[in-house]
Amino acid sequence: MPYFTKLFLLLFCLIIIAECRKHRTRRRRWTGPVESHKHANTLAPKTPDVTKTRKLKTEHLLKVDDHDFTMRPAFGGPAIPVGVDVQVESLDSISEVDMDFTMTLYLRHYWKDERLSFHSTTNKSMTFDGRLVKKIWVPDVFFVHSKRSFIHDTTTDNIMLRVFPDGHVLYSLRVTVTAACNMDFSRFPLDSQTCSLELESYAYTDEDLMLYWKSGDESLSTDDRISLSQFLIQKFHTTSRLAFYSSTGWYNRLYINFTLRRHIFFFLLQTYFPATLMVMLSWVSFWIDRRAVPARVSLGITTVLTMSTIITGVNASMPRVSYIKAVDIYLWVSFVFVFLSVLEYAAVNYLTTVQERRERKLRERLREQSLPCTCGMSHTRTMMLDGTYSEADANSLAGYTQAPMVPEEPEKQGRMVVHLSMSSESTATKKKGLRAFRIIQNTHAIDTYSRMIFPGSYIFFNLIYWSVYC
Repeated sequence: MPYFTKLFLLLFCLIIIAECRKHRTRRRRWTGPVESHKHANTLAPKTPDVTKTRKLKTEHLLKVDDHDFTMRPAFGGPAIPVGVDVQVESLDSISEVDMDFTMTLYLRHYWKDERLSFHSTTNKSMTFDGRLVKKIWVPDVFFVHSKRSFIHDTTTDNIMLRVFPDGHVLYSLRVTVTAACNMDFSRFPLDSQTCSLELESYAYTDEDLMLYWKSGDESLSTDDRISLSQFLIQKFHTTSRLAFYSSTGWYNRLYINFTLRRHIFFFLLQTYFPATLMVMLSWVSFWIDRRAVPARVSLGITTVLTMSTIITGVNASMPRVSYIKAVDIYLWVSFVFVFLSVLEYAAVNYLTTVQERRERKLRERLREQSLPCTCGMSHTRTMMLDGTYSEADANSLAGYTQAPMVPEEPEKQGRMVVHLSMSSESTATKKKGLRAFRIIQNTHAIDTYSRMIFPGSYIFFNLIYWSVYC
């Protein structure tokens, strides 16, 4: 029994010793990095946290509180030069109805303000956000003829201010502006438009502020991916000139000019092709029987109403200008062709009715008078007249030569037969008039001529139209 007790106590002691060693090893592993970090700190000095003193250092270097920044730099001296460059990010939309465009751009200003100069051993600039802009002087550039504009503020105000040790300042902001553009729609939709975005100082004349493009034409840069659905952007370029106001004086004005050429394919599909098809559809009535009144009338009315709808749809998306546009000429000429095809059938129908009425009266008169008809004679005609003919019938015999009277049977003594011979002179003079009257009288001939005249005239109009406007 004592032997087992001693053995148990020995094992217990060994377990306690092992646990103590494990605990000491874990403690060393946990405290090791701290001790090495403390040892490293004793070798190298700790770098100070400059963000804790940035505000005091900025105010001290830029001397914001030591100067009056409500006045321009070098006040009382020569005009301060302010360079400008622009990077166009996107051309968002072009509105023909409102005559304006919307553009997003990066606007950068460059000038020198010695009041902001500071000492720097590394000659590095200091960059700030929009909060410092309210404390210093910045150019008061605005967009002339702008309708709406705003500075982007997601996720913060998109304003950057960079100050160099020698006092040079870079002021950049991201702006979206909607400005007016005077458009000429006399050649619409085969037109090109030139729009301008104008920049100018609001308060300072050219004696106080000289606004200029920093690098000439290279001051304007654009993104190659800029595209519009209806326009092709041909070129961007810059210009500058002086603007005069009678009450305040002369101001420097900068221009961002860009030329847009309209894509014609959309209007070919939506306007020109439907109008041409409606005109061609109206010609189908020339091949329909003139007695099919419902078919020809309904076809004519349908094409007229369709052309009216096309004209209304085009004008609804355009401003109400007081001059004629190129598309108006094409649509209204097409409308006239469609309307004339309806009038052509009205004329055909009327002449057909008149011709049938005359033929019916002639048959009734022949049946009442029982006049014999001698046909196939070239220069001689025979008429049988009774004693009751009128004076008008006698006058109608002018131009005829009277032949000897033919004796008749006793029961027909009340009538006389007169042989009338046409002179060769009267026949020659009346041939042309009869030929022209025969064309009018024959209504089928009107449709025949219309099948050639209408398409030929419309093709000739298209040749002139596209040669002038293309």
